[in-house]
Amino acid sequence: MNSLDLVQILNRGCRGELSAIRSVTRLQPSGGAGDKVFPPTYEKGSYAFEQRMVEGKTVDTVLLDSVQSQANRFEEALLEAYRGKHLSIPVFEMAVGQHEITSLTVPHRVHDAILRDSTWGGVPFRESENGKRLISARAWNATAFFEYAPTALLFGTWDSQGSGGVNTAKVARSLVSEIIALDAVRGVRTSSRIDPLGIKALQGAVVKAENGEWTFVEPGDKKPADKKTKPVKPSEINHGNVTPTITDPATGPGGVTFREAIQTTVLSLTQLRKLRFPDGTASSVERDVAGRIVIAALGLLAVTLQQEEGYQLRSRCHLIPVEAPQFETIGRSEREREEFLIDSKTANDALSVALEEATKHGLKWHGGPIELQPRPDLLKLVQASDKAVAAGQGE
Repeated sequence: MNSLDLVQILNRGCRGELSAIRSVTRLQPSGGAGDKVFPPTYEKGSYAFEQRMVEGKTVDTVLLDSVQSQANRFEEALLEAYRGKHLSIPVFEMAVGQHEITSLTVPHRVHDAILRDSTWGGVPFRESENGKRLISARAWNATAFFEYAPTALLFGTWDSQGSGGVNTAKVARSLVSEIIALDAVRGVRTSSRIDPLGIKALQGAVVKAENGEWTFVEPGDKKPADKKTKPVKPSEINHGNVTPTITDPATGPGGVTFREAIQTTVLSLTQLRKLRFPDGTASSVERDVAGRIVIAALGLLAVTLQQEEGYQLRSRCHLIPVEAPQFETIGRSEREREEFLIDSKTANDALSVALEEATKHGLKWHGGPIELQPRPDLLKLVQASDKAVAAGQGE
């Protein structure tokens, strides 16, 4: 499919003819079927196991990548394209000490506390001219989001710090994706260490100071009287053997094996059709449709970039697609489906066409970096925290 054909599909969807665009990708471990992978761990090191109904059957599943994590991966893919100068998109950028911050890396996007505690053109972010526009933006008045934070319309945003109560800004996700493993079976994890020096558990041979430094004590020598030191075993300074252990298969994070993994990605055109892009107080159908097509094309670009980057989710969780990822349009019912193939180049070209059309209707985003500065108090807080971490005082 070429970019113009894709724009036509998005045009149909943004006008009401389609419900969604979906991509369902079957995955296997890079080591092959039956190889163990490690899901993300949550409270107390547990995995997110649950039973789901799949094709009419109850199946034991485990979460391999959550909706939130997938959104972060899509944002990372867009950020890499932006940094590689393959994509011109609005991105807030700020240096806070040694930390490089962007609106594509902060957890709560344009409503994040880090941006709140910054200045835009020397004015507190939420009090600046365009900051006020962003704070007052909603799905039905999303022009400011389009201009400065279009990804908020894809991945959702919530102004949890706002004082508007039930009227606080909250935009639902239009792009949702997750990866689960089907027929998942818990595994066990073993650990051990054989010390090549063969150091034994010598009692009283080592004293350790608060700063981590240690001293060997000769047999018969008097132990140092300094209260800031204490006798420890060699294993407590990472010398000596570690007794082999095994996790409890019922609760421990010992990895999983599974029949297959599934990535389900859905771009909701129904949600996108809730977006309005008024020019001041006036709006038009053509302007709204043009803006929605841009956001939809940006979403498909994020998905295709992530698919092409691959599925290295974390250490010992590398997945491989069984076949090339495909997309399908969903009409007004599940039976109305049409498959198509696109890559990131096609999606990016479609985005360029859509942006050009939106510009004709007076919709244009701020392509490129938008420089912010941290508030002095935020900078001091971060510097104090970094020093505490360096001194081993952090949580």
